[in-house]
Amino acid sequence: MSPRALRRKSAESAPALTAEDLGQVGDLGALAHYADPAYYDRTYAKRTDDVAWYVALAKSVGGPVLELGAGSGRVTLSLARAGIDVTAVDLSRPMLRALEGKLEEEDAALRRRVRLKHADFASLALRGRFPLVIAPFNVVLHLYTLEEVRGFFRSVSKHLEPGGVLAFDFSVPQPADLCLDPNKRYHAPRFRHPTTGKLTRYAERFEYDPLRQLLVVWMEFYPEDGSPAWTVLLNHRQFFPLEMRGYLEAAGFEAIEYFGDFGSEPPTREVDSIAVTCRAPRGRARPKRPR
Repeated sequence: MSPRALRRKSAESAPALTAEDLGQVGDLGALAHYADPAYYDRTYAKRTDDVAWYVALAKSVGGPVLELGAGSGRVTLSLARAGIDVTAVDLSRPMLRALEGKLEEEDAALRRRVRLKHADFASLALRGRFPLVIAPFNVVLHLYTLEEVRGFFRSVSKHLEPGGVLAFDFSVPQPADLCLDPNKRYHAPRFRHPTTGKLTRYAERFEYDPLRQLLVVWMEFYPEDGSPAWTVLLNHRQFFPLEMRGYLEAAGFEAIEYFGDFGSEPPTREVDSIAVTCRAPRGRARPKRPR
């Protein structure tokens, strides 16, 4: 649930760790949320606008597609069902295993269209280049340092054809969300957890570090049968729209376009997410496409 929705819920004081206690982000806040694919799939089952947007873009550009941050296949499978070859990359082994399980339920023709790769984006080295690289659903919000941002765009450039398209999206920082009291819990309705099968109460805390532009989300789970509670961390780097455009221009991307909430129009002040398309420079010898 978004901070905007949760802050409307009742809140209670909560003794807790802080962003300062965490030190540097490391992998915990980047990977913990993705260690439970069943919960992830349940939470985002109704998020479909972005899937339709990426599929339409892939159809217009053509494949094969390199998907960075493929996760459990929310976008990957829709691309493959549309007849598009996809190389799906992720750093989370649990999410990739979940995607493997879903692929086993598909027909052989679809399975042949999907290639899985466990890798960090910065060290990714695939043969050939792609006409389209995508990084859906806030993948870039896990780029916490300037060097990680630079490394990501270097990797994308290395895998794009001359004139190829990069597409990704990011949530627009909301000032009210960044000012939430980190000592309060914001409650959501209880639910039956898809992994444990238990009725579970759920709350979140939010803390913003303005120097690192980092929003830390503490996701807290309380089983109603008295089983031990647990907390999952999710860290999101906050990118402001003009800042992101500056990164793209510095990395050499051209024809940068912003779209509001996965529509076809430029973003307004009310949008939650910005979808981005841009192109790699032309002028290099055209290499062979990956097979």
